Amino acid sequence: MSYNPFHFPIYPPMPANQGYPINYPNMRSYPPVDITMFKSSVHSFRFLMNQGSILLDRLADVGFAHKLMTAAQQGKKTEVDHLIKSIGLKVTVNTKFTPTGVHFELLNPPNQNTLINCCTLTVFMKWGS
Repeated sequence: MSYNPFHFPIYPPMPANQGYPINYPNMRSYPPVDITMFKSSVHSFRFLMNQGSILLDRLADVGFAHKLMTAAQQGKKTEVDHLIKSIGLKVTVNTKFTPTGVHFELLNPPNQNTLINCCTLTVFMKWGS
């Protein structure tokens, strides 16, 4: 066997006739995969993406963007929330803003099968330096 400087054996080499038994870790068993909830989440997230697209379309309006940024700059959170609600989105939108950017969190309403929402779409955009 030739010397390889990049080979670092984990165990010291042993002669074949003096080998020790190898103990492999127990193989874990997992329950069968059920994609029902995941499929529902994918469907719900598509809806969130659609709502996010509507939000972005409205934010692209220069007049609306100016009103939103002016209210945020003056620290008028209730006015910012009112402007976002005026878009008419069908999901809950939590808005946070700083002098350098705005953060929107779109939450899917809980469905009939669960009491929790499955998905959240977070959008962060810079609007200052």
